[in-house]
Amino acid sequence: MPALERIFETAKEKTLRVVMPEMDDPRISGAADKLEKERLARVLDISEPTQEMIDVLVSGRGMKEAIAQRMLNKPLIRAAAMVATGEADAMVAGADSPTKRVIEAASLAIGLDEGVSVPSSFFLMIFPDGREFIFADCAVNVSPDAAALASIAKSSAISARAVLDRADVAMLSFSTGTSGAGDSVARVRAAAELAGCVGPIQADAALNPLIAQKKGLGEGRSNVLIFPDLDAGNIAYKLCQELGGAQSVGPILQGFKRPVCDLSRGASVEDIVAATAVTLAMA
Repeated sequence: MPALERIFETAKEKTLRVVMPEMDDPRISGAADKLEKERLARVLDISEPTQEMIDVLVSGRGMKEAIAQRMLNKPLIRAAAMVATGEADAMVAGADSPTKRVIEAASLAIGLDEGVSVPSSFFLMIFPDGREFIFADCAVNVSPDAAALASIAKSSAISARAVLDRADVAMLSFSTGTSGAGDSVARVRAAAELAGCVGPIQADAALNPLIAQKKGLGEGRSNVLIFPDLDAGNIAYKLCQELGGAQSVGPILQGFKRPVCDLSRGASVEDIVAATAVTLAMA
């Protein structure tokens, strides 16, 4: 069963709660109506600040109570606090907010999961031939070092198991194994060793069993592609969209203790519905 179809079916069974703090945006309100009508989620608007939300910021971030109260006047932070306290199962935002602000809110109220050093993002990529992949990181980290790349790989593996039921991670480079050298290759090699995954490896070897056998690395069946920097990741997913007819769902943030989605600023109603369903699959 295709991933999105399976995710939609699971969402209908669970009917989880998602808070959407940008309800003034007509695309968000339209998506909220569709999510409710199709029983994919219970959509929550932001609630009034509570002492429990204040306590989350005070205990988790060491804020003074007065500062925490002021921070909760910001809709994104209040929505994230709703997720942190369990009032909502996930937060979906970003249609009308910069990525930086969505990450800031999630970092302050929800925090990173244990063992995660940096927040990151992934796209669920669905190709016309039915193949499905996780691409990361295509939206957040501009030039991650080896430790950050390893953290992105580990977070992406968790995301892939939740979304695709399988995680075969490849750390991409212009070089496979020891065939090339340079700072970027060394960084990817170190990251692959830290994450315990295949790399550095060229994209064709990561995806094609015959080429993988010829080049002597991996099995050529990777479904999680980790790009060495934001240039490569962002260019790759957009090329797959425009030239390969792929559907991209996301970006979905990863690495946080609870699910958060940072929507593309140009997301349509259908994009938001799909991204919300994928985000809830992480819950």
